[in-house]
Amino acid sequence: MKIGFLACPETMPAAGTSSGVERRGDAFEHDLQVDALRPAFAAAGLELIEIEWRAPLDQFADIRLVLIGTSWDYQDYPDEFLIKLEALQSVGVIVCNSPELIRWNIDKSYLKELERRGTRTIPTLWSDDPDYGDVTRALAHFKSDKVVVKRQTGAGALGQHIFDKESLPDEDWQMGHKAMIQPFLAAIQDEGELSFVFIDGAFSHAIQKTTAKDEYRIQSLYGGQETAITPSDDDIAAALSVLQALPGDTPLYARIDMLRADTEDSDGALVVMEAEAIEPFLYPVQGPELGKRMADAIIARL
Repeated sequence: MKIGFLACPETMPAAGTSSGVERRGDAFEHDLQVDALRPAFAAAGLELIEIEWRAPLDQFADIRLVLIGTSWDYQDYPDEFLIKLEALQSVGVIVCNSPELIRWNIDKSYLKELERRGTRTIPTLWSDDPDYGDVTRALAHFKSDKVVVKRQTGAGALGQHIFDKESLPDEDWQMGHKAMIQPFLAAIQDEGELSFVFIDGAFSHAIQKTTAKDEYRIQSLYGGQETAITPSDDDIAAALSVLQALPGDTPLYARIDMLRADTEDSDGALVVMEAEAIEPFLYPVQGPELGKRMADAIIARL
């Protein structure tokens, strides 16, 4: 039985990518994930097929289920992306995670809903198109030396900005996207970001992601490093509570990214940075059982 792994031209292997498209600097993560899944899937009687998400529907005719793998350009084409997922579902392809969950998760304003459901989040100001004035007001509002401005629909820290009182944007600067503004939390450069991977609602593995020197982004594109960790039961429970706050049925896979808050009243608790249910890298090197867990979960769903 064929299982599709949705990718984009910049992450597809050279032999399968669109003509003339250069692979992304982090496309090796696509290879790591596919290499972890393919043998475990084969052992379970599943054939993993890498395919661009924009491929015509007839190319999915023999594919029973698709995983949203490394479709890492979706943030620039959110409407087209959602239409394609819904089209796949309409012709009988099982889409994991569901288009309904993806539609909810694609705009980071979902964090507002998680907060209403009791999840601890980073304080955030929301803007349809932040400008110089929004940045200066945010610095004052948060009483922070630095703020981070992120796209509401974005991935991999692309298009992200950091500003401080001594390094403000030009007075005519505008983000050009709907965005979220948050205080910079020093914990990202201390303990780092903690990611918890769940497969079909069960905890799989956890990763500590730390930044390169003088960097605040933890992604591999910016020199970030990943280490497998054994989290405490309390930390797993905190991440699980975020997963359980997601709408709809239990997702096939999800990665809950958290940070240990360093505010005066935080008491060292974890706060959610993002609940990644679209196309998260699942860190197979740090979770060597990932392939089998995914194969078993897919078989159960089929």
